[in-house]
Amino acid sequence: MKDLVRKLRKYEIQIRKAIDSQMQGDFKSVFKSSGLEFDDVRAYQYGDDVRSIDWNVTAKGHGTFVKTYREEKEQNVFLLLDVSGSQALGIPGGQKIDIGKEISGILALAALKQGSQLGMICFSDVKERYIKPGKGNEHAYSLIKALAELQPQSTKTDIGAGIRLALNVVKRKSIIILISDFIDNNYDRELTMLAKKHDLVVLQLMDKRETSFPGLGIVPLLDKETGKTIWINTSSKAFREKYLVPYAQNQEKLARLCRQYQADFLPIYVDQEYTLQLVQLFRARNKIMKRSA
Repeated sequence: MKDLVRKLRKYEIQIRKAIDSQMQGDFKSVFKSSGLEFDDVRAYQYGDDVRSIDWNVTAKGHGTFVKTYREEKEQNVFLLLDVSGSQALGIPGGQKIDIGKEISGILALAALKQGSQLGMICFSDVKERYIKPGKGNEHAYSLIKALAELQPQSTKTDIGAGIRLALNVVKRKSIIILISDFIDNNYDRELTMLAKKHDLVVLQLMDKRETSFPGLGIVPLLDKETGKTIWINTSSKAFREKYLVPYAQNQEKLARLCRQYQADFLPIYVDQEYTLQLVQLFRARNKIMKRSA
């Protein structure tokens, strides 16, 4: 547990140093609030944006009034982590599930520093672990401990079911960080609902062997989700059309859905350094939020 926390702290420090050096002080928080809460109304003043006029109050005939807002200071953050069998591809310590846990731990520490409410759902085709939102040192480290100790009960995947669980649990508008390899079908409707209701960040964990598998001839391949071993001719055109092409098409569809519904999307290869990619993602988010503030 101590080794895991030490590693996560190193990553978090690396991310924050990169943020400070690249963003020249502009980056105030990984979880900068994008929401504004209605505060009050006041009399219209010269120079006010006419779009802020409260016409209902103005119609009462006591003058022209504009709405005022205040920024939501406490952000609600929810980690939604896929821990199904397909996440176990890769070398021990560098599998997709390992990187997913690392990223979740880093974001937990970042949320701790920000004072955000943080919750987590881990799922396969069932709920594997739920931690209700909380904040503070004890909460963040209990979440990291739960990640380190997690042994999924099921190897199967149902991303749609995992998202439905989040939609039922998370009622207040939140930042939802969905981490998965998205090797599944029929989750489009749920993903769309999640993006419409919440501020969604999608992190797709990928292994290069899933898109460019070497031609090794006939070899045994283990399906992590079913536990069955099948013999495949990896050099054949049929293998590539059945397994590799659909994977690439699935990623394109996922990226297109995220663009359409204004969700942030970042593909992460598990054999590459991901801290800079996360920095760039949150840097882009911060710029958009500053323009819309």
